[in-house]
Amino acid sequence: MKMTMHIDEEVLDRVMKITGAKTKREAVEIALNDMARRHKMKELFTSGLGLTPDQLKAEFAPTASDYLDSHGLPLPPLPAVVENQAPYGQQPRPPGQ
Repeated sequence: MKMTMHIDEEVLDRVMKITGAKTKREAVEIALNDMARRHKMKELFTSGLGLTPDQLKAEFAPTASDYLDSHGLPLPPLPAVVENQAPYGQQPRPPGQ
């Protein structure tokens, strides 16, 4: 849809820089889409997914099965990696040099 609007040039320039939009039209579209997305997210967060705070907490709390691999066995500990740390800005030297 084509329309004529009066938009603050400073705000539009700022939106173009922030978003990387190459045209004013693109900047306005990005801003409108972002506003619609934010509103949708606000509605989603306000509704709480239809769960009580305790139900939400239970859904995201780790369970015993989170600590088991697909075969039901505990995962082995990760190996420790030990390397000499080079001072900032210097490359580590190979052993023997």
